[in-house]
Amino acid sequence: MCACAGRCWHEMALRRCWRFAGVVPRMIWKSTVLPGASVPGGRGFVSSLINTHPGCKTTVLLPRRFSSEPAGTDVSYEELKQLLAARKSVVIDVREPWELREYGFIPGSINIPLGQVNTALQLAPEEFKEKFGADMPQQEDHIVFSCLAGVRSRNALKAATSLGYNDVQHYPGGWQDWTKNEQHK
Repeated sequence: MCACAGRCWHEMALRRCWRFAGVVPRMIWKSTVLPGASVPGGRGFVSSLINTHPGCKTTVLLPRRFSSEPAGTDVSYEELKQLLAARKSVVIDVREPWELREYGFIPGSINIPLGQVNTALQLAPEEFKEKFGADMPQQEDHIVFSCLAGVRSRNALKAATSLGYNDVQHYPGGWQDWTKNEQHK
């Protein structure tokens, strides 16, 4: 209980959530939040509930993001450069072919548009090579997905994970971050 003796909106909302008691313990983490503090991963709604009563110091349970992704799925520009130089990863650009022609691409990447990723990763290796001009990544290979700004690459990562690819990451900065960093060199 917080110092507000049950009058806080956040406590009332949490009590309603406990009906999902079998699921909630896996989905939440415990954090002490002081009024005015930022809430990691919190949204405006959560923050406004926590800051309802000024001066209230309380332990609040906050929901985590739901995700089937493994932890540590993001790759930075520097990490991607190292992976490409060492040839330790398969980099798959999930933008449309016209985007690569018009704007450019990361050298060494394979172009598989997002709409084809699920099907492509289930092809026979010979079919994959014929269609995409590269060896098909195996389920144990390290794969990094890239796109323009990280949205489509995250979706591709989820698709690959659902197909059993475990060593997958994505480059959230995408082509925009790549060109910015390459111009500074």
